[in-house]
Amino acid sequence: MKQPLTFDSLLHQTGEWLRSTGPHHTIVLSSRIRLARNLNGQPFPHWASSAQRTKIVRKVVAAVGKSSFLKGSLILPMKKLSALDKQFLVERHLISRDFAQPPDEKAVVISDREIVSIMINEEDHLRLQVMQSGLRLDEAWAILQRIDQELEKQLDYAFRDDWGYLTACPTNVGTGMRASCMLHLPCLVMTRQMERVLNAISKLGMTARGFYGEGTEASGNFYQLSNQVTLGISETDTINQLDRIIQKVVEQEEAARKVLLKNHREILEDKIWRAYGTLRSAAQISSGEAVKLLSLVRLGTDIGRIPVKDPALMNRLFVQIQPAYLQKLEGKILSPDERDKRRAQLLREAF
Repeated sequence: MKQPLTFDSLLHQTGEWLRSTGPHHTIVLSSRIRLARNLNGQPFPHWASSAQRTKIVRKVVAAVGKSSFLKGSLILPMKKLSALDKQFLVERHLISRDFAQPPDEKAVVISDREIVSIMINEEDHLRLQVMQSGLRLDEAWAILQRIDQELEKQLDYAFRDDWGYLTACPTNVGTGMRASCMLHLPCLVMTRQMERVLNAISKLGMTARGFYGEGTEASGNFYQLSNQVTLGISETDTINQLDRIIQKVVEQEEAARKVLLKNHREILEDKIWRAYGTLRSAAQISSGEAVKLLSLVRLGTDIGRIPVKDPALMNRLFVQIQPAYLQKLEGKILSPDERDKRRAQLLREAF
């Protein structure tokens, strides 16, 4: 019999987006579709009173309970979570950094395998997201569309025929959709082509962010590419446009890998093996250094230089070396030095 999803089970499972499956999964870590929705006649969360936010949580949770797709989902009231618990959910991309901040009249819904998460009372009343491994924007949208339609039968969404879905931030008005892919682009960075690539995608109405989304810098050579326009363009057109751009970026990263292997093989392999050696033997290591080295080792596994039995291992490690995960694993608060030692131990055991 399948065990129900609990907070502790998140610590030991591999989220769907980390499974290293799907088209172009060696370069496209994950695909995500997010929708912003609000309830008609209710003030946006930042303007609502505590009582109003609490009422909104109850309404949405009741609607979730009637969704066939979300049956058995984990529902976590934010006021019952510690600061460490919240940071752990941020590290797993299940909530945003802003959502982890007060006020606490909020809740998050997490489905089996972490495919779906719904933030209640973030910037909007609902932030629905679906994540898939590899380049699977169409599949993510099919799932999210079904959930959105189920919830809309229970909830009166704020919508106008002339504007579309109404949102707290004007940049989300219209479809309320943000489609994005997380890409690992080490060779475009090494060959100093990333600035050109980023300039090109910005001219096509797309934007690039870091591993943890808006307001974060790229680390580990990971870039999150997403649409900027939500008004005057359909959801399908948004997804198709992003898919085409991602395909082009993937082709450029693949070409850069071939060039480096052809012209600078020894230098590239030296970087990869030095990173692997450090991760296998370090007694302590910071998260910043670990991310940089893991990026090189992930590249080594992708191009067949470092054999791995579990393709998802490298993806999991990027999450497992984060501060909150290490502390949840230990079951206690760790000092920075203690985290560096525990991180090194985890990496030695992994390799």
